[in-house]
Amino acid sequence: MTCSPFIPWDENEKLILASRSPRRADLLKVAGIPYETIPAPDVEENLAATLGDLHATPHLYAEKLALAKADAVAQDHPGRLVLGADTIVVLQGDILEKPVDVEDAVRLLSLLSGNRHTVISAIALCGGPTGMGNLVTHEKTEVEFLPLDEATIRRYVATEEPMDKAGAYGIQGFGALMVRGIHGCYFNVMGLPLALLGATLRKVLTTR
Repeated sequence: MTCSPFIPWDENEKLILASRSPRRADLLKVAGIPYETIPAPDVEENLAATLGDLHATPHLYAEKLALAKADAVAQDHPGRLVLGADTIVVLQGDILEKPVDVEDAVRLLSLLSGNRHTVISAIALCGGPTGMGNLVTHEKTEVEFLPLDEATIRRYVATEEPMDKAGAYGIQGFGALMVRGIHGCYFNVMGLPLALLGATLRKVLTTR
C-alpha cells in the first residue's frame, strides 16, 4: 500500500490495530497507515462492567476502554506500536453503546430520533519506542437525526447494519439517510478520528 505522506513511517513498520472493527481497518487503509489486526479478546466486555462510575464522564469511559484494548495486545508484542479505540454515543448524558438485540436497537434509535447526540471516539497508543508511555486522547462530534417513525426504525434494524455499532447506526451505510447533519469529524462517527490519529502518530514517530 502507499503510505501516508503526513506520517513518517519506517518502510518496515506496521501499526497493530487492537480491534475487530472492519470500519477502523478500512479507515487505516484509506489514510495510508500500514497495519495488521490483532484484536484484544474480551477486553471490552470484561472491563465495561467495572467502569460504571465513569458513566458520568463519558470521554474518560471511552479512553479507559481504548487503553485497555491497546495495552492487552501491547503486552504480548513488546516494541510494537499498538492502537486501541472505543466509540460511544452520548445522549443527554447517557452512554448508548452497541445494542444487545433487535429490540434494544429499536429502543436506541427511538431515543436518537429527532435529537442531537454526541459521538466520542477515544484512541490509545501503547508499546512502541522504549519510554514512550501511553498516549490516550479522544474526539467529539455532534450528530443530529431526522425524526424516525417506528416502522422505518424496524426496517433499518432488519438490515442488521445497526447490530455491531455504538448507538445502533452506521453513518457510512443506510444510516446516512437518518442524519440531518454533523458538526465535527465525520470519520470520528465511523469510529476512528483520522486527523487526531495522524497528529498523535506524528508526535510518537518524530520524537523517538
